[in-house]
Amino acid sequence: MQLLSIKQPQEGTYFHRLAQINGTPALVIDCRVIRHQYLVLQSALPGVRLYYAIKALPHTEVVAALAELGAGFEIAGSGELQLLRQARVKPRDTIHTHPIKRDNDIRQALRFGCTTFVIDNTEELLKFIPYKHRVGLILRLRFRSRDAVVDLSRKFGCPPQEAYQLIALATRLGIHVKGLSFHVGSQCLCPDMHVQAINVCNRIIRQTHDLGAAPISLLDIGGGFPVAYDQDVPSIEAFSAPIVQALNRLPRYVTLAAEPGRFLVAPAGTALLSIIGKAWREGQIWYYLDDGIYGLFSGQVFDHTRYPLEVFSESPKRYPSVLAGPTCDGTDVIAENLMLPELEIGDFLVGRQMGAYTIASATRFNSLPPAQVVVLDSRRKSHDACNATGIESGGSKPPAS
Repeated sequence: MQLLSIKQPQEGTYFHRLAQINGTPALVIDCRVIRHQYLVLQSALPGVRLYYAIKALPHTEVVAALAELGAGFEIAGSGELQLLRQARVKPRDTIHTHPIKRDNDIRQALRFGCTTFVIDNTEELLKFIPYKHRVGLILRLRFRSRDAVVDLSRKFGCPPQEAYQLIALATRLGIHVKGLSFHVGSQCLCPDMHVQAINVCNRIIRQTHDLGAAPISLLDIGGGFPVAYDQDVPSIEAFSAPIVQALNRLPRYVTLAAEPGRFLVAPAGTALLSIIGKAWREGQIWYYLDDGIYGLFSGQVFDHTRYPLEVFSESPKRYPSVLAGPTCDGTDVIAENLMLPELEIGDFLVGRQMGAYTIASATRFNSLPPAQVVVLDSRRKSHDACNATGIESGGSKPPAS
């Protein structure tokens, strides 16, 4: 996928109309795309229960759309519990995966009905002594992937060689460790570390069983499934094939889980932006947009991601250009060294692949209001943003994703 596309104005008619109706900045979430991504991943990972990583795009309609398909949900913080309640998600379909929790976090999750928690160290294990008859724990192991864009194993995860000691301690304390998990990192371009991690977990599962410990009956392989931003990535089928082969070597009594976030929602999010200012500076045209790195483009900082952008013009001429955000911070620059047709104040732009880790990490710097969220095809009568935007009363369908 190209980082910048210059298209004819008629190609942007659908999103232009959305922008006129809803205003900008806005994040359009298409639940049809989310459903498609879920089914594609489910097919690529047969027998693996998918738990949506809510943190990627914490929105009630997204949770509800995935719940209708039978998804589980991965909880990383107590604030996400309210989303689950609003979407009427069954507590047994949840896992609390944050390895570090306050006692209040544990109690709130238990009050909701979630009874499966992740730990990765002794101190965290000891927190569950008061709740040992109510919980089943998953021990998260550390496997670092050089191919991952975002490294998650530096901060979390138990070295595999220490797993036996923690499992033995849990047994002495009367706490049930029912599973193992790992997360090799986000936006992985190669599945090799997934395969290596599964093989190591397979060995630990079999050895603890041979030692007479309570069987480890769950393996959670985390996330990291890639999507295309500014570079090609393997198809999910090709990426998953060696993972499936490794999973097939596990004992048959082991239940399988994964925690996709980005893969499910990134392609479903489209940002609608407007030019609010324009200036010539040092031989370049600076265009100031109504959102930037403190808002929807926060993922460029926190998620190390560059989003594909689209502008619409018939002009063949190109000028050195910069796209900047609306805040007073000089670092609020979205993209530089672009060759763009001359645009005008009021023109709109589109950002693609912006469903994951965008509005989720946006701030209120300069007290600017956040981008509004427009949900398409939520299928929920109580809140159908398609009807709210008037799309069903004469609007054209969105382009195929």
